[in-house]
Amino acid sequence: MRSGGARRKTVATAALGLLLVTLTACGGGPPQSGTAPGDRAAGDGGGAGPARESADPTRVPGIGDRFQKLIPAASRQVVAVYGDGPDSADSTVVLYTKEGTAWHRVRDWAAHNGRKGWATEHREDDKRSPVGVFTLSDAGGVLPDPSPGGLPYTRSESFAAPRWWAKPYWHDFDYVIAIDYNRVKGTPPNDPTRPQGAAKGGSIWLHMDHGSGTSACVSLSRAGMEYLLRTLDPGKRPVVVMGDRAELAA
Repeated sequence: MRSGGARRKTVATAALGLLLVTLTACGGGPPQSGTAPGDRAAGDGGGAGPARESADPTRVPGIGDRFQKLIPAASRQVVAVYGDGPDSADSTVVLYTKEGTAWHRVRDWAAHNGRKGWATEHREDDKRSPVGVFTLSDAGGVLPDPSPGGLPYTRSESFAAPRWWAKPYWHDFDYVIAIDYNRVKGTPPNDPTRPQGAAKGGSIWLHMDHGSGTSACVSLSRAGMEYLLRTLDPGKRPVVVMGDRAELAA
């Protein structure tokens, strides 16, 4: 059951500041071609390689002590993003849920991260995704909320990718989930506030895939985004654990 009282927002218009953030959000930059990946139920094959199995069910697979300790004790949903390598744009997203003391793999999707890979100290426009453990508090997009009662959702045309971007990018932000990196929780994903300063970047989202690397976000199929929006529950304190496999396992 989902927790009650979740905040809902429907926005018909947006301030110019939000529009400017959308224009510089993850997914912009030189067009790159490709085919959007699909999603897979757990056990369908493929997936996160070594992270698929864990000898200890009380731990999220493939996550070493350093990051395991950063997962809040109250979290019962983890979105793990396993990057193929420190300089690779390819990754796998896996959703885990916790029942009792055991983590269970629910579903996984082929995905993309920053086109230049990963950064332990992300900087604005470095084209790398930040490594770490971050809460997931807010969502939004151009399309209606596929799951009223889930994460607080802001619907607004201000999320729309500009039509001067290459066509494969046009639907990147139809659905987005804000990764709480250098942002204010409880605000729409495209709120421009950067508490740690502009140099550390921002607007790091989970969003729909265009078939290649992003500016810093993590992208997956529309089906994957819809599944996450239907499944992530604020009452279960969802977090994302993200980075290249070696960094996460260290």
